[in-house]
Amino acid sequence: MPRPTRLALLLLVAALIAVAGCSKQEEKPSKEVAPATVPPARKSGARVVVPGEVQGKWAAVKIAVLDKDHNKEQVYTIEIGSEFALPDSGLVLKVRNFLPAFIMDGTTMTSASNETRNPAAQIVISEGKTEVFKGWLFSLYPGTHAFQHPRYSFTLVDFVPATVKKD
Repeated sequence: MPRPTRLALLLLVAALIAVAGCSKQEEKPSKEVAPATVPPARKSGARVVVPGEVQGKWAAVKIAVLDKDHNKEQVYTIEIGSEFALPDSGLVLKVRNFLPAFIMDGTTMTSASNETRNPAAQIVISEGKTEVFKGWLFSLYPGTHAFQHPRYSFTLVDFVPATVKKD
């Protein structure tokens, strides 16, 4: 093989190797992922199952509401299954469920036990007649899927066990 042909062949092989190496896209680091026990913000078909060992064991949750305009925080105790009108705001908070050890198994959100390992409250916030947030507040991960409001922020800060009635 003449020298120019070998050189051309070597250059062609080198170019193919370079192109093959460059065609592989660099993997970009993914965004930080929330803990595995945290559900997507909204997932169609998702359902909540409150296990028997949890049902009736919790009476209420305590939610801290920060008024960003006045830099004041107030903690409100809201019974599970009830709603609460936030004074002078036009907002109504409904606490649907409380799961003391929140886990997600497929599309089912439930509690692994009645121990407060990953406490979460399922809430709905309405402004007037419009639902503006439907999701979860996590006491261990307050920023995860948090409701974004121009004036208020909401944090699950405590949970109130149901009182035991003695016969």
